[in-house]
Amino acid sequence: MTDEEKEARRSEREPLGEPALRTIAMPADANPNGDIFGGWLVSQMDLAGGATAYHRARGRVATVAIDAITFHEPVYVGDLVSCYAHIDRVGRTSMRIKVETVVRRHEGDRVVKVTEGTFTYVAIDPRGRPRPMPGAPPRPTVPV
Repeated sequence: MTDEEKEARRSEREPLGEPALRTIAMPADANPNGDIFGGWLVSQMDLAGGATAYHRARGRVATVAIDAITFHEPVYVGDLVSCYAHIDRVGRTSMRIKVETVVRRHEGDRVVKVTEGTFTYVAIDPRGRPRPMPGAPPRPTVPV
């Protein structure tokens, strides 16, 4: 299978997870070449992952890491951007969420996977300190 065939298969499958955010890429979000800034796209992905994390944590969360961001295709002004989030792992105070982003091209109905990444969020209390995730296993106690 050629690289082009692999890419076509990857972009044709449905994104993992639930739809977590949808927006339209606007001219103010574009770079001088007319493509949407990668940082704007990462921000949208963080919002989508953060909303999913907030719901799972039943409260405030903070982004503590962004790993393995891969940009597959550019995003253009007018594209309908949809971020899908899937909880990959839940720990005692944190969770890892995979976010995939697809666009419906402004011209035509072509849907394309444009980026994917892994975000880690920690549940925090009102003072901003880590707190246990609801339903997380208790911390093991050490005998004294």
